[in-house]
Amino acid sequence: MKSSTHTNDLIHEKSPYLRQHAHNPVNWKVWNEKTLTLAHSENKLLLISIGYSTCHWCHVMEKECFEDKQVAEIMNAHYVSIKIDREERPDLDQVYMNALMLISGQGGWPLNIVALPDGRPLWGGTYFPKAQWMEALLQIQSVFEKQPEKALEYAKLVEEGVSKINPVIQQQSDTERKNFDWNPIIETLSKNHDTVYGGEKKAPKFMLPVYWKFLMRYAYQNHNSKLSDQVFLTLEKMAFGGIFDHINGGFSRYSVDDKWHVPHFEKMLYDNAQLVSLYSQAFSLTGKKIFKETVYETLSFVENELTDPKGGFYSALDADSINNYGILEEGSYYVFTKEELQTALQNNFQIFEDYYNINEFGHWENGKYVLIRTLSDKAFCSKHHMDSEDFFSMKKNWKKTLTEIRKYKERPRLDNKIITSWNALMSIGYMDAYRAFGEKRFLDTALKNVRFICENMLDQKGKLARIYNPEGNRNYGFLDDYAFFISGLIKLYETTLDNQWIELSKKLTQTVMDNFFDKESGLFFYTSKQAEKLFAVTFETSDNVIPSSNAVMAQNLFWLGKFFENNEFNQIARQMLQRIPLKKYPAHYTAWLDLQMNFTHPFYEIVVMGKKALKKNQKISSFYIPNCLLAGSTKPEDFPLLQARFFDEKTYVYLCENNLCHEPQKKVREIVKRVK
Repeated sequence: MKSSTHTNDLIHEKSPYLRQHAHNPVNWKVWNEKTLTLAHSENKLLLISIGYSTCHWCHVMEKECFEDKQVAEIMNAHYVSIKIDREERPDLDQVYMNALMLISGQGGWPLNIVALPDGRPLWGGTYFPKAQWMEALLQIQSVFEKQPEKALEYAKLVEEGVSKINPVIQQQSDTERKNFDWNPIIETLSKNHDTVYGGEKKAPKFMLPVYWKFLMRYAYQNHNSKLSDQVFLTLEKMAFGGIFDHINGGFSRYSVDDKWHVPHFEKMLYDNAQLVSLYSQAFSLTGKKIFKETVYETLSFVENELTDPKGGFYSALDADSINNYGILEEGSYYVFTKEELQTALQNNFQIFEDYYNINEFGHWENGKYVLIRTLSDKAFCSKHHMDSEDFFSMKKNWKKTLTEIRKYKERPRLDNKIITSWNALMSIGYMDAYRAFGEKRFLDTALKNVRFICENMLDQKGKLARIYNPEGNRNYGFLDDYAFFISGLIKLYETTLDNQWIELSKKLTQTVMDNFFDKESGLFFYTSKQAEKLFAVTFETSDNVIPSSNAVMAQNLFWLGKFFENNEFNQIARQMLQRIPLKKYPAHYTAWLDLQMNFTHPFYEIVVMGKKALKKNQKISSFYIPNCLLAGSTKPEDFPLLQARFFDEKTYVYLCENNLCHEPQKKVREIVKRVK
């Protein structure tokens, strides 16, 4: 356990990550004007250390360096040291990560930067062992003290380099967009696919839901069976792998190997949110049992581990937990020894052993196993001549037994931050699950979350907070908070046909236009124009483990432009898309490629009007139709898309494409046939 002999300023913070460092002997400060003024007045370099609560190597460096008194003496004597939670301040994380990439050619966390008192970086790195860390800090301090002009010169070079990371991209011609050639993009992406285990041919392997979501849509609309098989292989292998928790559900962040076996064990809300959406949509398209099971078990994990009683969703569970020897160890909560399993399962162990590969294939290290499957339930039952219902009952008992074992283990630490953008992704996940499976409780959970955000994180001026603080929100939202929440509101309108959500989405979009839009680039700043000015500005255009906030905002504008017949929104969405070098770096821009398909492939407007509109709309939603806008009402409406389409005696479904409308239909199946 950590000593509480020392206490620093982080003791007053809400972030679990910052509080983890509150008793370090390092005199940590928070990033604010007072801290920067202190650095100026004392003419000390800033030591900026950025991480997050579930970061394994952040924990390692804390133990080896920041808990060490000898290290703390150097840091306290020569630096003003600042700890930052990257999830609270993604703006700081972005600009300093860009700087680190320039300085060292690689990035990651912990992200450690030495900067001038005004915040301009001059040196950086990630994890350092104690001796190397001390040596580096002393050398940098010596240069700053004896050759300050050298430090200033290098900081200027880094600042100039970071400013060039976000160039204004040359606009493509309208003709090029209309005659868009998809073949080289799909060929480039396909070259990197692992046809044995799914995903990409590399390790570590990240799940990248936005990437597979786009490819599933492209394969579907282009009848590309080879590509769709690759998508479904990937989803199946991820669900079979150790990256998925076969006992309590939920996905870990990534796999360290190429077969999805051994995860980096932390579980992030944003991963599980997007994967719920992806697997739900895949089920709507295929009806595969494994996809449904994966959604239900993941949502069970979210409900049990990451849901606040008021309706918000927590951020993450740590990879590390205290083992039987009182030591913080990665994966300790999740793995089993063979002896442990034999004792718990007794006569059922032999079947369990084969199903979850308690053998060389499933062995991790030091006699510990990470459960991994290789066969579908149907194939496994056939192999062992078992009845499927009997096997299902047996598997259910296995999970119950091993859940009991976990109750005696130290649980992973919880990061209970409630982040707007991640919550929006999770509410979208619940809505996609509702669409696929029709479970009203899924929609109820999504509604509760959206109302929680509206009541607790949205002020009367239409501005969102980044993170929920029960004592009052003092933080501001970033572009991803707005973009993802607007996207969620659009989906909630499509799902419920409740006008309040589409009206709110339009209001928030205007807030984004007023506070984030940059006319010069035609894109949206990541931070509001009213936010604190940093040494560089950023435009988030590339997808990572979550889609680019600019791409999601462009998708929102495309949808809202069609619904409200708003030409300004339509034009901005088109112009944004034309700024992105899709063909040069397609793997980084799959959310943009998803939007691009709306212009090169059929895109439909489906409107349901009449007293039975909601029921028919729910039926339409259960199908996989990625290329449509859904709207409608049970009463007359003034929205342009809905005007003059309501009749008291009948419920009609209208299908339009490029301002051309087909004859209205009474039966959903007639409409679905035309768009599938």
